[in-house]
Amino acid sequence: MTQPRKILVVDDTPGNLKLLTDLLTVKGYAVATAESGHEALARIDADCPDLVLLDVMMPGMDGYEVCKRIRQNPATEILPVVMVTALDPSQERTKGIEAGADDFLGKPVNQQELLARVRSLLRVKEYYDTIQDQRAELADWNKKLESRVEEQLAQLEKMGRMKRFLPPQLAEMVLAGEAADPLKPHRSAVTVVYVDLRGFTAFSQESEPEEIMTVLNEYHSEMGALIQEYNGTIDHFVSDGIMVIFNDPIPVPNPTELAISMVIAMRVKMADLKEKWQKRGYELDCGFGIAHGYATIGAIGFGGRWEYSTIGTVANLAGRLCDEAKGPQIIIDQKTLSHIEDIVETEPLGLLNLKGFSKQINAFNVVKFKGVHDD
Repeated sequence: MTQPRKILVVDDTPGNLKLLTDLLTVKGYAVATAESGHEALARIDADCPDLVLLDVMMPGMDGYEVCKRIRQNPATEILPVVMVTALDPSQERTKGIEAGADDFLGKPVNQQELLARVRSLLRVKEYYDTIQDQRAELADWNKKLESRVEEQLAQLEKMGRMKRFLPPQLAEMVLAGEAADPLKPHRSAVTVVYVDLRGFTAFSQESEPEEIMTVLNEYHSEMGALIQEYNGTIDHFVSDGIMVIFNDPIPVPNPTELAISMVIAMRVKMADLKEKWQKRGYELDCGFGIAHGYATIGAIGFGGRWEYSTIGTVANLAGRLCDEAKGPQIIIDQKTLSHIEDIVETEPLGLLNLKGFSKQINAFNVVKFKGVHDD
């Protein structure tokens, strides 16, 4: 049910107060009264009326001063004020307008004219209140929209950080709460791949920075596309070196097969890049190392700087095997071979003495997939 509009009647004559109060109450308005200017201002603050009928001649503070103070208050600057006086309205109207009155009535008050003026001004007040409500609602919507935009930007930023390490589909799953936090340290059986350019040190010493950046961008663009295609997770990349892991955080039934498939595809792509680079006078190739085993995986860092990292012997082994690889060799150890020996042809490299390993490592070079004919 709609609440009745509130009208404050201000007059220092009790008879006038009663007359106006009875008339307005009968018409369905909620009426409050005040007998002085100071009381009127206090009632306006307390009751928040929709309209004020204000007598001009009052002791202490007259109606003009009350009207001025109403207009000076930002909370009531648009409150409709009808000034009522027994003085000559034609002489007082200018003073009333200067004080900020919306309308002017003479005494004795014509009841029909009073009610018409009241209805008209209350309609204006209602329109204003509607606009203010809409403005407040719009401000609230804007605030909520800004909050949602900030949340979405934060989500996009978080997604961007995750996509540095994770395949896009996994990053989306993590942010949607459909996967566990892959940055929390955990232990997993993984296949680790190291990729590294051969001849890059000499090339970087002899080439301009712009040439080096061009080569690196071409290299990482092609390798990165294949990493995403085969659902690998980038542990890190530094200049010409890339480390990729399989089976975490996306579990796969055959991580080593997936890893070798990616690396052989990389070797094919590197042949194209090598040919293009040779035309520019660059002698570059690529070596690969692959190992399979258990590792501890998660975020390592401090403050605002965190890196996704794989810690364990398997990561070190893949890196050392890669160090031994001459372009375009793919070197694996005996354990890794046991997972893919049915699908690849290899040639033994014998026992290798690898830095950081007390025992020699039995190593193999992956030649090609079985059943694939050499060109």
